Amino acid sequence: MPSADVGTASSLLPQGNCYRIQVLVVGRHKRWRDEVAVQVRLLGYQVTACDRGVDAMTVLALGLPVDVMVVDSGLQGGLCCAQLAVEARTLRPGLRIVLAGDALDDPEPEAPAQIPDALRVRHDQFQSGMVATLMREALGDRAA
Repeated sequence: MPSADVGTASSLLPQGNCYRIQVLVVGRHKRWRDEVAVQVRLLGYQVTACDRGVDAMTVLALGLPVDVMVVDSGLQGGLCCAQLAVEARTLRPGLRIVLAGDALDDPEPEAPAQIPDALRVRHDQFQSGMVATLMREALGDRAA
């Protein structure tokens, strides 16, 4: 199994919390995954990053805590973006899903129809310092 990028930046995280928001970042491009993961960690959240949908499903199937899953809409393979979102939601009905893509070249326009409550964002929103706002929005709408 290809390695998943798993890590914590404990020196950057606020200390003293017994529970932290868990974010699963899934994308085929390492640079994008790393950039998103760093920004999410700076908010004090824990991150698990995977380069394939099957690895992300393994994390979910093992029962590891995940509050928000951020998926690159360009994810390809056996579990592409839309299929991963549907399978993840079936396994975890309350999971918040953020689909990151570019509207002009979005390879999976059917994803919003299959997961209507998924938060859709452009890739550049992760690079413009809007991660805190996006995470708050995703967590604010979390199903009870």
